[in-house]
Amino acid sequence: MAKIAFILLCHKDPDAVIAQAESLTAVGDYMSIHFDARAKPEHFSRIHSALKDNPNVTFAQKRIKCGWGEWSLVQATLHAVQAAVDAFPRATHFYMLSGDCLAIKSAEYAHAFLDQDDCDYIESYDYFASDWIKTGMKEERLIYRHFLNERKTKWLFYKSLEMQKQLGLQRDVPSDLQMMIGSQWWCLRRRTVEWVLDFTRQRKDVMRFFRTTWIPDETFFQTIVRHLVPEHEIRCRTLTFLMFTDYGMPVTFYNDHYDLLLSQDFLFSRKISPEALELKKRLGKLYAAEGAEFQISNEGRRLFTFLTGRGRIGRRFARRFWETEASLGRGRELMIVVCKKWHVAKRLLEHIRKTTNIPAIEYLFNEEGTELPDLGGIQTTLAKRTRHRRALMRMLFDYHDSDRLIICLDPSNVDLMQDFHADKSVTKFLEIECDFTDEYLLGHARRVGLAGDQTPQDTLERLLPTIRYDIVFENERIRDAGFENLDRIRESAKVEENVPPLARFLDIPIDTAWEIASQDHLFTD
Repeated sequence: MAKIAFILLCHKDPDAVIAQAESLTAVGDYMSIHFDARAKPEHFSRIHSALKDNPNVTFAQKRIKCGWGEWSLVQATLHAVQAAVDAFPRATHFYMLSGDCLAIKSAEYAHAFLDQDDCDYIESYDYFASDWIKTGMKEERLIYRHFLNERKTKWLFYKSLEMQKQLGLQRDVPSDLQMMIGSQWWCLRRRTVEWVLDFTRQRKDVMRFFRTTWIPDETFFQTIVRHLVPEHEIRCRTLTFLMFTDYGMPVTFYNDHYDLLLSQDFLFSRKISPEALELKKRLGKLYAAEGAEFQISNEGRRLFTFLTGRGRIGRRFARRFWETEASLGRGRELMIVVCKKWHVAKRLLEHIRKTTNIPAIEYLFNEEGTELPDLGGIQTTLAKRTRHRRALMRMLFDYHDSDRLIICLDPSNVDLMQDFHADKSVTKFLEIECDFTDEYLLGHARRVGLAGDQTPQDTLERLLPTIRYDIVFENERIRDAGFENLDRIRESAKVEENVPPLARFLDIPIDTAWEIASQDHLFTD
């Protein structure tokens, strides 16, 4: 059975550290603590006094001063790992934690999870080929030497970097290593940890290299583990649930996040707010619980993105040059069907194709798999289609050799609607108003990843009003946009009420519009 030795790096809140250690070791697991040498000596004394008699707790034999982005964080980790290896011969796994982390599963669940697969859990993506680094320096982290801390001496840090570039002091990475990058929150088997420690003693050249890289805690273990362990024994993921805001800051969890955290497919979570005392109390009891069952829905990240995005809709960067200077073409007519229930709009387009000769394309800006002709690559991804939308539409008009074209858009795409409406071409809109039952909205939440089959019922009940209001809000934005040539058909209306707006939108005879609008099951879910 798995026995976990937790590697805890911390620098504050001694009472929380003591509580964390006592909670995690109460069920037979272990902990090795490195408390930052920069912290107050009395804080370390309090931690040491409280835990020195706990046989399942040990301390790094050497405490060092740690700085964000520095090698010192890796060195502190290695000190704590070595102490754990020496003190706990029965430990099977070594799990990296911070003082802000708490368990979101029981020890019983965590041990069973680790027992079911003989592997290491560590994020490790190709450093140069992946897009793990979103902004800032990339190659410069490795190929130049960093002796200063960017956060403490920013001017000197970048001055040193600039001088190295001017003097051509670029260096090569170790030739036998494929540089990898990923989260520093890993869980490694004992054999892997021992291999890493042996590697650090044998490869002094690699150690010298990493000591002067920038933010090595995101590259050192990620690279060395990939170098030492067969790929099929590595799961490229972390077992610690964490999210980041649009500004690159970790999301903090509070008392009301208990159910959300338990439903994620992770063993621990960070960052837990210091003020979330009730959450800490409940999670502390949870780790020692027996027979606890967990419904894993894993919708946390999608749900966070959805909820934090509310209120920002409508903001948009300035138009690109191809948007301001390009046009779909004067005299052309773009007809946009707007509907939240995509299957209803697709069904309507199917009937339109059968009764008219107007080219019709489904949700090309919403669905990657929408069938499109080869247009030289501009159609390959949703990002490219959206970025080059006017050029794409011109090419589609040309491809179909038509001055009239129908497309479908989700109501959330108001920015696209406004852009097309501002064009020299004629833009017409047909909004399809559908009825939404709670059952449909829950299905929609599952389809877009806001909920899963195991999402707790109380979470769903809290989510439903937000989703329903979101749909209403999107419809209101369309009305507020003041679009000309906006017609509307409704699921709740009679066929004879839907025929005139459909005829105006398509510019077809009433009889043809009646044939389309009277189709059976047009609005059926």
